[in-house]
Amino acid sequence: MLNFNGEIVEGGTNFLNEENRGLRYGDALFETIRVVNNKIYFWESHYLRLMASMRILRMEIPMSFTMEFLQSEIERTIKKNQLEDKPARLRITVYRNSGGLYTPTTNDVSFIMEAKELSNPFYTLNESFYEVELFKDHYLNSGLLSTIKSNNKALNVLAGIYAKENDYDNCLLLNEKKNVIEATNGNLFLVNGKTVKTPPITEGCLNGILRKQLIEILGKMEDFELVEAAISPFELQKADEMFLTNVVEGITSITKYRKKTYENNVAKQLIGKLNARARLA
Repeated sequence: MLNFNGEIVEGGTNFLNEENRGLRYGDALFETIRVVNNKIYFWESHYLRLMASMRILRMEIPMSFTMEFLQSEIERTIKKNQLEDKPARLRITVYRNSGGLYTPTTNDVSFIMEAKELSNPFYTLNESFYEVELFKDHYLNSGLLSTIKSNNKALNVLAGIYAKENDYDNCLLLNEKKNVIEATNGNLFLVNGKTVKTPPITEGCLNGILRKQLIEILGKMEDFELVEAAISPFELQKADEMFLTNVVEGITSITKYRKKTYENNVAKQLIGKLNARARLA
């Protein structure tokens, strides 16, 4: 069951047409949210990022788009999919309404909510073999548009195809300065001794919700120093540990990059703290 502008419709219902701007121009953005037993994880952070992203894309924010309204619509969507007592992945897509060519005739928006069941109510550390490689065919620009979850994800799609064709589990993406900024589906953290490093938003990485949570967690841990700084590809093979984060899967440890294999000691310390923070959020 889908929520289309507040109306619950059957999945697979044809309610979009050929003039949809999300389809034509990628004139859309989305939020992927983890909901467990009807509790929305990190909802305030998701809401604020959604509002900021809509402003960046010059979309008109409806007066009805309050935290309370969207939360109630999320809860309706979860209930209609019979997921109130289960872990779920909910996606909100917001797109500019039809009209115009590149230049729109309106900045009004519509939204779609969809929900799918997840297998685990807790964040678990993925400790299976996980190999990554650099994707160098195309680069992300270190600008504001790269930091939001827009529907313009052609580079991520191509990187995913490259990884699949070459038997990698994921690819790391580069910006135009040839610095490593993230993976196809998550933010990157690199550990060297007691220093944990992640690219700053100014490098063009996604302004990730879980990235923000881990930065705050690490900032309170006396044993580690959190540094937001550019990461050169040469640093990858010198690291003790690397892991990826996103709000649905949590933390994924990288096992191998080229000839280097990595430990996952810091990721193990963080996963429990992340679950505790999610329950309190």
